[in-house]
Amino acid sequence: MSAPGGGEEVMTLDCRGMLCPLPVIKLAQAFPALAVGDTIAVLADDPAATTDIPAWCRMRAQELVSAEDGRYVVRKLG
Repeated sequence: MSAPGGGEEVMTLDCRGMLCPLPVIKLAQAFPALAVGDTIAVLADDPAATTDIPAWCRMRAQELVSAEDGRYVVRKLG
């Protein structure tokens, strides 16, 4: 599936039902397998994900492409 900006969305992590900090931990574990420009979608219904995933992106200098309805798309920048 092509993602906006030319990267490929290579996987979706279904973290629904997981509580903080598990969605961010799963994202961090999956991230090294991505190529620069690829995106990954994280499905998370824990309310803490609304702050945790964007904060992780800022701290790791990665791009939060979108965050809607419990679906967070992150692009690997480097």
